[in-house]
Amino acid sequence: MLFAAMAGYAVAATPALVPYRIEGDAIQASLAPDPGDPLRGRELISGRDANCLLCHAVAETGVRFMGDIAPPLSGIGARLSEGQLRLRIVDSSRLNPETVMPSYYKVDGLVRVAPAWRGKPVLTAQQIEDVVAYLKTLK
Repeated sequence: MLFAAMAGYAVAATPALVPYRIEGDAIQASLAPDPGDPLRGRELISGRDANCLLCHAVAETGVRFMGDIAPPLSGIGARLSEGQLRLRIVDSSRLNPETVMPSYYKVDGLVRVAPAWRGKPVLTAQQIEDVVAYLKTLK
């Protein structure tokens, strides 16, 4: 359930999600109590759970085959703040309703979700923070 707030939007918690607040084009506050780990984030970017490399090129991963239908992520840590990165991973459709990028931390309003994934985000709050930590290293 979403509700408007003075400085942006706040998203109410569901059993699988930590509540977060959208301010402008960012989620400023971390979703997890522990800091993100860039090494785990690199593994997530390169792995099958997030599937980032299907669409994005990230030369720093050393993976041989990468997609080119989305912008390359090299240098993204210099272009976007931590909060901006977090919102793009959590739910990029908040910034561009026509995006094909999946919402990695959303469970409501989705269609054609496999039964095993219904009510579950693709990434956990900690995994989101790990990916953000890795992307921040890409200067």
